[in-house]
This record gives sequence, structure tokens and C-alpha cells, in this order.
Amino acid sequence: MRQPIHTVYGGAHLFKPDIAERFGRIALETLKAHSLGVGDAVYERVVRKLEREPIEDYRIDFEDGYGVRSDSEEDEHAIAAAKAARNALNAPPFLGIRIKPLTERSRERAIRTLKLFLETLGDIPPDFVVTLPKVTDPAQVGELVRLLEPYGPKLELMIETPQAIFMIPTLLDAAEGRCRGIHFGPYDYTASCGIVAEHQSLTHPACDFARNVMLVTTAGRDVMLSDGPTNILPIAKSGNVQDALRLHFDNVQRGLKHGFYQGWDLHPAQLPARYAAVYDFFLQSFEPAAARLRNFIEQSQRATLVGGVFDDAATGEGLYNFFRRGLNCGAFSEDEIAQRGITLTPRE
Repeated sequence: MRQPIHTVYGGAHLFKPDIAERFGRIALETLKAHSLGVGDAVYERVVRKLEREPIEDYRIDFEDGYGVRSDSEEDEHAIAAAKAARNALNAPPFLGIRIKPLTERSRERAIRTLKLFLETLGDIPPDFVVTLPKVTDPAQVGELVRLLEPYGPKLELMIETPQAIFMIPTLLDAAEGRCRGIHFGPYDYTASCGIVAEHQSLTHPACDFARNVMLVTTAGRDVMLSDGPTNILPIAKSGNVQDALRLHFDNVQRGLKHGFYQGWDLHPAQLPARYAAVYDFFLQSFEPAAARLRNFIEQSQRATLVGGVFDDAATGEGLYNFFRRGLNCGAFSEDEIAQRGITLTPRE
């Protein structure tokens, strides 16, 4: 299954049918106004991506990005957002909503919004998902599974507390095979760890520990992992736009190196840095990975030694995944892969 390289979170009150077009336009303006320090090959691919598919995954947010509103307002926004999703132009290939937590305080409101949205939406797209934030109890996951049964979509879980990190296997069991992904909420998490706001960031060691636990506890569970956002936005009122773009670029590449191929974006101006970082990551490794995979194939998938790097069957699968991910996000094309003597077989 294709994994999107990002999820854009935006308040439900802001979601309109032309969201992809508007994000793409702002992102292109940002790209043209600010240097990302990448080569022509990366730059040209980013431009094409922003023109063709500026958003891969969008989450219509009824939680932190939405705020506290009256019941009548949220009812109106749930219905309006569902109609906008139904009529979306150039709709993102992945789409979903984030509801409020299923805690005692917000449970009733979360369920009402979920049902209003899904019933208004009607036909549920195949890659539609419902994201459950601030999960603290497997019973919350089980309840969401039951709520979604009449409608069909899968769910995603947000891990935002130290307690939830060590509960991941139990939470996945409670999802009964319906969990598509787990998203990391770094700022709630670091706050829960007692880290002061000045030092809360994606690169904090506490976040590295949490991500490592996520990797280990989801191994073999067919669950997509997503990193959190860079909260310093590349807009004038946040400070230096160029510095903010570079920070986001570096955070995205750091996540990729740690095995997180997806992350959050909060503003259209972050998209150029997202795509540039991803494409730069894949293109830098393209030729060496092609040589290793080509040799691996030629040796009929027997263990091989190339240039001092030992490749066994597991590494071979990792090389195949590298090309599948790069192809899916637009870092390179099937023709470019084929020119290196590589044919990607469908993954079961």
C-alpha cells in the first residue's frame, strides 16, 4: 500500500473544495521566493509535484487545529466540510478527519461530529481515515472501531503521552486490524515528560526515544508511522522564513534517516521544504542503491558483497522498498528505475 509522505492538518472551518489548488499556489510562490539550497534535479521535481499533486494526505481537523466552538458551529462545520470533501477539486489521494478525543469530557461531541460528517459525506473514499487523538485507553480504540463499522473507514491513532507509548501493542490489538497508522504528537508528549516549552522540539532526545519505541512495537504489524510537525512556520510573522524552511527541511531528512517516511505539515509554505527534503534524500541514494539492487538481482537473491557492503535477503527487500517509496512520492520515475536495469514487482 502506498504511504503518503505527509499529512496536512487544517482546521475543519477552513476546508474548502479548492484546498489543494490553494495550497499548491502558495507553496509555489514560497518556492520561487526562497532558496532551498538544492540542485536543479530536486527543484524541478518539486515544481512538478506542487503543480500536479501538492497535497498527498489531508486531515480535516476538529481538534487542536479547530479550537473550542459551540455545538451549533461544529455541527455546521462538520456538514460543510463533508460537502466540501465530496466536491473536492483535484482531491488529495488520501483524506480523513481528526475528531476530538473519546474521553469523558469530549466523547459526546466527538461522536456527534463523526456521525454528522460521515453521513453527510455518503460514499466513503477507499483511503479515507479517522484519526483519534490523545489515546489513553484501549477501550477508546475499541469504541471507535464499533462506531466506524457501519461506515467502513480505517482509523489512525495519535500517540501523545508517555503512557500510550508503552501501550501501542495493546492499542493495535484493540483496533482489530483496522488501524492504518500511528502518528506521533511530539509537543503534547514532551510537555507530558515535563520538558519546558523552550526545549520542546522534534529533535529532543525524548522524541527520539518515543519514535524508536514506535518502530519496535509496530514492526511486522503493517502499520504506517508518521512523525510530528515542525511548529515554526515559514511565514513572516514567525521570524526568518529562510531559517524556518531550512529547519523543516532538516527535520524531514532527520525523520527519514530514522525510518519515518511520513510527517505533518501545518501550512502550505512548508510543502516546498517537505518535498525538497524527501526528493533530495532519495536522489542522493539513488545510484548507489540501484547498483546494490541490480547486483542483488543478478545473483538471484543470494547473499552478495558489493563494495564492502554485505546484502542479504532482508537488505534486498529494503532496497526494493526504497525504490517503491521514491517512485510513489515522485522522487524518480519508472523509466529512471528501468534505465538502471531494475523492475519493481508488486508487493504482496
